[in-house]
Amino acid sequence: MTPDQYCEEAAARSGSSFLAAFRFLPAERRRAITAFYAFCREVDDVVDEVHDDNVARAKLAWWRNEVTSTWAGQPQHPVMRALQPAIARYGLQESLLQEIIDGMQMDLEQARYARYDDLLLYCHRVAGVVGQVSAQIFGHQDPATLDYAHELGIAFQLTNIIRDVGEDVRRGRIYLPVEDLQRFNVPVDMLRRYEESEAFVQLMQFQIERAMAAYHHALSLLPAVDRKAQRPGLVMAAIYRTTLEEIRLDGPGKVLNQRLSLPPLRKLWLAWKTWFLGIQP
Repeated sequence: MTPDQYCEEAAARSGSSFLAAFRFLPAERRRAITAFYAFCREVDDVVDEVHDDNVARAKLAWWRNEVTSTWAGQPQHPVMRALQPAIARYGLQESLLQEIIDGMQMDLEQARYARYDDLLLYCHRVAGVVGQVSAQIFGHQDPATLDYAHELGIAFQLTNIIRDVGEDVRRGRIYLPVEDLQRFNVPVDMLRRYEESEAFVQLMQFQIERAMAAYHHALSLLPAVDRKAQRPGLVMAAIYRTTLEEIRLDGPGKVLNQRLSLPPLRKLWLAWKTWFLGIQP
């Protein structure tokens, strides 16, 4: 199995919406973004699937060294061997991949966030930076496009937090800020009992509105000159915003006990009409 094949299989196993966004890219950029996505999956799986925090920390430390080795021209892992050609081609920075690992490390160090501003640091590391690296691979002329990509990544992460509330509680993590729980009178014990109370519904409606505003802000930052190059991000925005709208329509309280996901054919339709018809997500 070649490094590229390893990354393709890892991406396919994840069943992520990102695959629909990559489908129409030129082969060279598709290989690069698939390798980068596989890297993100590898480090994310460390904190999600390794139940001993000390072992997880050791694995993240290994990945830190592997990133440094890759930029030094000596990658070992197939994911990094696949990603290495993209470093010079697209001007990727080692510091950004290290910052993504910093975000994963946060999951080992804290499970609660007091304020929304505190949560934004986490979102910046695990999603905003991912957006920036992705935008570099997709291609851009205007530096402002990296600001758009960063803010779009934040919006994606806010959507993930809403969609995965119940799943995260089962893992012992609550990303909803404490200040929001207190504002809507939703005790942590209520979450841990998976109670779909009216207070929880109102809390999640507030979270959805905040995420929708984040999409609006991000999309307003995209320079027209780079709209075509950044179509993969726009595809993702279409899929994620539709997911958010479906959560709203289905009943926001249900996220405690189920994880909503769009069918593959609907994702493909959203990808096609966004890519080829240029329909604004």
